[in-house]
Amino acid sequence: MSLLNFFYGSQQSAPSSSGGNLFSALIPFILVFVIFYLLIILPSRKRQKKHQLMVENLQPGDKVLTTGGIYGTVMGVQKDKIELKIASNVKVDVAKSAVAAVLTPREVKKD
Repeated sequence: MSLLNFFYGSQQSAPSSSGGNLFSALIPFILVFVIFYLLIILPSRKRQKKHQLMVENLQPGDKVLTTGGIYGTVMGVQKDKIELKIASNVKVDVAKSAVAAVLTPREVKKD
């Protein structure tokens, strides 16, 4: 063994494990993404599906609150909008997506 090999190591070295280092460096990013998904994205999707179901089940006679803060009674339902009675002889067309809440409780049918 020469003196240079002693200080700089031999030319034949074992294969490096850079794949293991790369994976261990990505673990924190993967964990952050999983936590972000569970805390932000998943509840948002559930809320969006619940709102979509509520909007699809609107019927004439339902009392609703719009996102603009207007209380009214549904008089008619169309594909993408509803006719909302907000006072006597005052009816407005409102987008279905503008309905924030249905105020009339519904009976749930039990099979």
